[in-house]
Amino acid sequence: MRVAVLFIDGVGIGRKDPAINPLAHREHLLSCFQDAPGPLLPEGGRYIPVDTTFGVAGRPQSASNQTAILTGDPAPALLGQHILGYPNAPLRGLMADRSIVKRLGAAGRTATFANAYPAPYLDAMGVPRRESTSPPEFTIAPEARRKVKPSAAKLAFTAGGVPLRTLDDARAGDGLTPDITGTAARAHGLSVPERTPEEAAHVFWHVASGADFTYFEHYLADEAGHAQDLTAALSALDTFDAFARAVVATRPADARVLVCSDHGNVEDLSTRGHTLHLVPVLYFGPPEPEVEAFSTVADVGRAVLRWLGAE
Repeated sequence: MRVAVLFIDGVGIGRKDPAINPLAHREHLLSCFQDAPGPLLPEGGRYIPVDTTFGVAGRPQSASNQTAILTGDPAPALLGQHILGYPNAPLRGLMADRSIVKRLGAAGRTATFANAYPAPYLDAMGVPRRESTSPPEFTIAPEARRKVKPSAAKLAFTAGGVPLRTLDDARAGDGLTPDITGTAARAHGLSVPERTPEEAAHVFWHVASGADFTYFEHYLADEAGHAQDLTAALSALDTFDAFARAVVATRPADARVLVCSDHGNVEDLSTRGHTLHLVPVLYFGPPEPEVEAFSTVADVGRAVLRWLGAE
């Protein structure tokens, strides 16, 4: 059995109000609403709304909740606060000890991160990466390197000793840019292929064919939410939805797929900040009653460990 997680930053369960919620403009997999029945999902998919607050005061944030997903531990509750942006020293310590990637490796399981990044960007973070034979895409000035910090996912795979993919991998069809299609990367002057979401799904399963656990993260919806930009939100959500649908439609029989977020944001464009809303977790795969018991985003990481025998 293999497990894949498609992570999208900043998508919660809001009101079905097109004036503030871009998800109300479409019938997406993640078009889940407080005031409407759950979505009718393809391939027998299941929808579970889960908590993002962990009972901690304040608004949920990316660093602590993504750490919760990637350790299976209630990171905000353990720290007693929500940590925004990039993991701080306590979260880094938790990830170094408890990363699900590290624990899968200790159990003899393999894991891979499908995202591909410019080599100079990864080098500035000091995280291990695959070899790149192409000239550096750009140069980061020494004073700017201090501002480049690894996300929770990069730390999770670093803790497990898994080198990250570079744009050489994306060009070789062995990795995906975080924007899925390559359009945003190309707009920033990076030399990467431009793919349809369906072609990206094919690349995703190619990457996943060599691992027990595969992770992909997409963050443009969260950026659109902070910008209160409806056009950008619809573009990001449309792309992710087409990609996720194609991943689910071509899911191998021996694979389970989870789609999840870390906190709410883009579902309420009336505010720039994160929300206290529940977030959707979607499950596609063989019947699995235990997903109905998911209560927080940390249950995603715990399920990966259980299903792969590494709990």
